[in-house]
Amino acid sequence: MATDLKSSPLGTPLTKPNASLGQAGMDRTKKKKFWNPRRIGYLVAGVLLVSFLAYQFFWADKRSKLNVEQDKVTISTVSQGEFDEFIVVTGVVQPLKTIQLDAIVGGYVTQKMVEGGNMVKEGEVLLKLENQSLKLNFLQSETEASRLVNDLQNTRQRLRVERFNLQKTLSELDFQIAQAKDLFDRNTQLFRDKVVPESDYLRSKRDYERLVQQRQIEVESQKYQEENAKMQISQLEGTLANTQKNVALWRQTLDNLVVKAPVSGLLSSMNVEVGSNINQGQNIGQIDDLDGFKMRVGIDEHYISRIFVGLGGSMDFDGKPYGLEIVKIYPEVRSGRFEVDMRFTKGAPERIKRGQSAPIRLQLGQPSKATLLPVGGFFSDTGGNWVYVVDKTGNRAVKKNITLGRKNPEYYEVLDGLQPGEKVITSSYENFGDNEVLEF
Repeated sequence: MATDLKSSPLGTPLTKPNASLGQAGMDRTKKKKFWNPRRIGYLVAGVLLVSFLAYQFFWADKRSKLNVEQDKVTISTVSQGEFDEFIVVTGVVQPLKTIQLDAIVGGYVTQKMVEGGNMVKEGEVLLKLENQSLKLNFLQSETEASRLVNDLQNTRQRLRVERFNLQKTLSELDFQIAQAKDLFDRNTQLFRDKVVPESDYLRSKRDYERLVQQRQIEVESQKYQEENAKMQISQLEGTLANTQKNVALWRQTLDNLVVKAPVSGLLSSMNVEVGSNINQGQNIGQIDDLDGFKMRVGIDEHYISRIFVGLGGSMDFDGKPYGLEIVKIYPEVRSGRFEVDMRFTKGAPERIKRGQSAPIRLQLGQPSKATLLPVGGFFSDTGGNWVYVVDKTGNRAVKKNITLGRKNPEYYEVLDGLQPGEKVITSSYENFGDNEVLEF
């Protein structure tokens, strides 16, 4: 049986298509669908892309973020409580009373009786000085005083002599006056009786009147001389009194060449040596009165307007609290600080020693209710204007503006921006840059 076959280029026989079968195949061809899987995939992808872009544009968080390790930051909880306004300052123990030894007179040191660091009693000799110029001045003052004493004695002696001479002169004049009066009275009677001539009468009258007048002149002269002598005596007495005061002052000055302890206590320093020259007013040492102690406290000048005498504080020593109060303020500011003296209100600790330092809690105000944020390094980076607040998930912290008020060594007073219970990163923000969100 013969068959009409054609071979393929590869030698494989090919059958000739039947016309009836080809017609049936064309009848079975279907029209292609528009929403085929490929187009649906493209549509879904487009929708997803548009949705992503819309989310990024309208709803996505565009804030800058930084990943940090949670265990390398400090997270503190905002709380509600009493804000106690105080500052912690350092006080140094000093004697309640310190006596500075200043040289009243100058000179060179001949003897040093006591070294610094020893206890001394009131009146005990500490130093002996020598000053030849002072000794010479003292001798000159004594000599002048002796001269004035002699002048005063001579003036008083002269006054007594003049009084004796006056008495003698008056006595002689009184005798002469008595004789002249007798002669004058007798001649007056005889002249009336025309027994003696008028010339004798007038001569006796003139002699009598001359003696009376001479007596008056002598009395006035002697009175003037006595008043003058008394004035000289008064002046000499005043000059002598001043000179004697000078002598006493020079003697006291010489006594000051021997330096004595003005009070009993600890001679904490003696800043001179034998042979050294000391000027008047120079500090040569210090004596500490150990009957009590005070605290010398340095305070930042920022608080100078809030510090006043009577302001209280406290310190702990050997596990016990001790109250203090400010008794003196030194207004001079040095290197941004000023100093105050504080005394113990109920006695100083028994074992406290001069030169010890201790922290003192200085109370600036009364406790009040407030929202409290623990103190941390964040403040130096933000100035207290904002903080990172941890959200409820605990997985990130977001920057938030706040307002802080007063500060003590433990807490800041929160005025606005935070609520009790919120958690805040209080450690340093130095490595966080300007990022608004921190993710843990």
